[in-house]
Amino acid sequence: MLTTTENSGAKARHLPEHGPIDPKTGREVLLSIRNVDISFGKGDKAVKAVQNASFDIYKGETFSLVGESGSGKTTIGRAVIRVNPCAAGEIQYKGVKISGKIPRSLDREVIRNIQMVFQDPAASLNERATVDYIVSEGLYNFHLFENEADRVEKVKNMINEVGLLPEHLTRYPHEFSGGQRQRIGLARAMVMEPELVVADEPISALDVSIRAQVLNLLKKFQQERDVTYLFIAHDLSIVRFISDRIGVIYKGKIVEIAEAEELFNFPLHPYTRSLISAIPIPDPKLEKNKVLFTYDPSMHDYSGETPELVDIGSNHFVYGSKKELEEYRAIREKGVPMKSITIREEGQPVEKEEEEQIDTSAILSAPRHDTGNIIYLILSLLLPVLGIIGALVFKKKNYIRNYKACKKGAIAGFCIIGIIVVLFLIFLLIAATL
Repeated sequence: MLTTTENSGAKARHLPEHGPIDPKTGREVLLSIRNVDISFGKGDKAVKAVQNASFDIYKGETFSLVGESGSGKTTIGRAVIRVNPCAAGEIQYKGVKISGKIPRSLDREVIRNIQMVFQDPAASLNERATVDYIVSEGLYNFHLFENEADRVEKVKNMINEVGLLPEHLTRYPHEFSGGQRQRIGLARAMVMEPELVVADEPISALDVSIRAQVLNLLKKFQQERDVTYLFIAHDLSIVRFISDRIGVIYKGKIVEIAEAEELFNFPLHPYTRSLISAIPIPDPKLEKNKVLFTYDPSMHDYSGETPELVDIGSNHFVYGSKKELEEYRAIREKGVPMKSITIREEGQPVEKEEEEQIDTSAILSAPRHDTGNIIYLILSLLLPVLGIIGALVFKKKNYIRNYKACKKGAIAGFCIIGIIVVLFLIFLLIAATL
């Protein structure tokens, strides 16, 4: 799937002018995500947010990463701007590794060339700084102006381009609406003249009427400046019309990558089909009679082999076992578009499977009061025997956090009792010898 470059193993100090060329498509690869794992926490509490993620982003395109909340989209975006470290794998920009420890000169070039537009425009702006300083901060840090007049001119031009007025420069972020604040964040990123912009759900916090304006701004900058976007979103209805290619992520794993129309015509992975079926229909009658396609992870049998992300043709990558990939390939070779959204006819009874779309067993399998409260730990520390009994009961009922709290408290309690007994025996021995 991915290209190999000569620079990947070398510790380059500067970025090359151009990235490597993908031999399959003949396009310049700007960003490569290579078998990336990202984890948070350590030991038993470690959470693997991203697992073996791999994809390329070509220069000048909009690559969208979609998935439900908590799937790892933002985690990958923050790893690209070097905020989240990679536990495994690497991230390459223009064929040069930018993840992990890199030279300071290269780090500055990465910051200069890769900018991010954040999801929450209010939280991402410094409330104590004026708009003029917020937009100019990158210019100051990288000395991207000849003199003060040049800096003022660049800031004013950028503010005009995002649809704000020069008099707004002296105001503070709290004086603006959500849409205006997002424009300020966009101006702050674009004034640096980056090659790649990571747009982390830049329109999800905005009104519907404002979303189109911000999307038009993004498209305008792409056409005028040849900017490449990594667009992170969960709304597929918008993603379809602004993306060149789309990657679908589920619980930290990339399950499908294809061109926008290819993905919507042939959503081969069941999770992709479930996302498309969830797109709201403007007609309330049709929406009411829509049959949702529910994704069930247990439908996959990966016990005998390790699934892979494989190109099944037409530059369409799907994650699955060999048997599943053969089925996906057969469906794609037929060339008949798949129907992801089904409308139930008026008067047609609702099937039992549709009424039971929510799997209650998955909810019940995670007990509501399994909090691992510190009270369990303290009680087990004071009464270790009862703590062991409680730990066994909690474990049997699948209260894992409570079980661990009782277990730790009981072990600590027995250790304290053991120490007291040893000290008492030593005291008796000393008393006997006197």
